[in-house]
Amino acid sequence: MFNKSRDLFPSANEQIYLAHCGVSPLYSKAAARATELLEEQMRFGGTHFMSFYGVTLDNFKAEAARLLHTQAENLAAVRNTSEALSMIANGYPFEAGDEIITFTHEYPSNFYPWSIQEEKGVVLRQIPNRPLEDIHRPELVGSFSVEDVARLITPRTRIVALSHVQFTSGFAADLKSIGALCEAHGIDFIVDAAQSLGSMPLHPETWNISAIASAGWKWLLGPMGSGVFYTSPAFRDKLRPVLIGAESMTQGFDYLDHRWTPHHSARRFEYSTSSITHVAALEVAMREVHNHYGTPVLFDELLRLQDVFLQNLSNPGVKPVVFEAPHRSGILSLVLPDAAAASKELASKGVYTTARGGFLRIAPHFYNTDEEMEQAANALNALEI
Repeated sequence: MFNKSRDLFPSANEQIYLAHCGVSPLYSKAAARATELLEEQMRFGGTHFMSFYGVTLDNFKAEAARLLHTQAENLAAVRNTSEALSMIANGYPFEAGDEIITFTHEYPSNFYPWSIQEEKGVVLRQIPNRPLEDIHRPELVGSFSVEDVARLITPRTRIVALSHVQFTSGFAADLKSIGALCEAHGIDFIVDAAQSLGSMPLHPETWNISAIASAGWKWLLGPMGSGVFYTSPAFRDKLRPVLIGAESMTQGFDYLDHRWTPHHSARRFEYSTSSITHVAALEVAMREVHNHYGTPVLFDELLRLQDVFLQNLSNPGVKPVVFEAPHRSGILSLVLPDAAAASKELASKGVYTTARGGFLRIAPHFYNTDEEMEQAANALNALEI
């Protein structure tokens, strides 16, 4: 069913790449589209610029909307997760005494924008870590439950901001249940989907998610410097503009018209010239991979490839962290004495992984093969741990 051709991912000719939770190899057809637009600029400057600028952004939003089961007007092109979450946090109408709930071990993109709100008198409440079962290393990131979130909610809670998938342990939060909890309390639910968008199903409208931010160069297989930003119409209306430019306004290229007429759609967040080559590349990847196969099908394949790896793993010094089915993600984390050293040793054998927070992360994508997963497991089996 899957086209695993090395022509689509030439990096597979060089190494077994199992680090899609970091910076993924760029989908070859996405790279070709970006190169095509760069050559247009090289040859013609701005002459042809407007012939592809607007339509490229529109196509990007259409594909992102298909991916998230929403409307294109709710999508904006951004450069990274931090940019989108910073626009939310700094534009939200907080008052002194308001509260934000987040997990104690969040990635910095989903921590600093909220923690700086404490300067306004906002209270940041952190969900405590639940240590991993059967692994006696309490310093490692584990998980949390919906009940853990509920215990921190008060009448002053305004936002719950969580990653769909924890970047270290690979724990996937129950977004549907947390969204329902937030809806019952009138709380805005913000999701960092950098470690899930493109690999796992995500339904903001039916899961009561107010906003989603994601980088484009992990599971989405796009270029560095690209990202996806979803907001619901009601949530957008709450936000004060933080980054503002000509493209925030409906008058567009009439630069001498200074009326305050921001777009009602998420286009208001595209405040200045977008990196159109990056946008175009990411659009191709979403259209030809994620929306072609569908994220439920892709996710099943990622878990199947992980299971192939696990079936071949026999090193007694390695302890896999396998969460229950509702909490599995594209990241399979392994516990071993020195994850960084193991990752370096595997790289010397042509198996590329990443180490974060004391874990060795195995993160295959759909184009990886069973043979590669077996080879990766055998390479790890051969390490003295």
